[in-house]
Amino acid sequence: MAVTKKNPELDHYFKEPNDWLKEAKKLRNIILDCGLSEELKWRQPCYSHDDKNIVIIQSFKKYLALMFFKGSLLKDSKQVLHDIGANSRVGRQLRFTSETEVEKLKPVIKSYIKEAIKISEAGLKVAPPSEQLDLPEELLNAFKKDKAFKKAFEGLTPGRQRGYQIHFSSAKQVKTREARIEKCKPQILKGKGLQDR
Repeated sequence: MAVTKKNPELDHYFKEPNDWLKEAKKLRNIILDCGLSEELKWRQPCYSHDDKNIVIIQSFKKYLALMFFKGSLLKDSKQVLHDIGANSRVGRQLRFTSETEVEKLKPVIKSYIKEAIKISEAGLKVAPPSEQLDLPEELLNAFKKDKAFKKAFEGLTPGRQRGYQIHFSSAKQVKTREARIEKCKPQILKGKGLQDR
């Protein structure tokens, strides 16, 4: 694979002092050596192939992560990938706490990126969950009052629907669930997910 040039728009990210600057710089060089394009998305360095996201560098308090957008489809023969949360089915992370770890996993990183590119090129997708969403009563009531709202919600991707379902259902009180639904309604009517801007 051809080495991709660094995107000067991201230089500031790799110059700002933070806990994982050295690790991030090393990771950046490894990723670019795999021929991916570099841009800033979600305020993080994101790397793509043929305009499809492959990996993103994420800084956390306890570690630096390289998140594979379709990580659950990787074979993970080295058993180094981590789930990114109870409600995420697709993304997986490699986590680092030192430059030495990044360097040690360099062959694995490159191998996994190559596999992720092949997955992307093949158009593989994670199958949506077969279980029916358990929508809160307050949301079902809102649907009865507003058919356009119901149609807009049903038109969202399964992942976006699930995001809203988790957000609404996690509130313990009825009034809080109703307030969250009302607050998110304009976003849903625009066809956007909870995290979309």
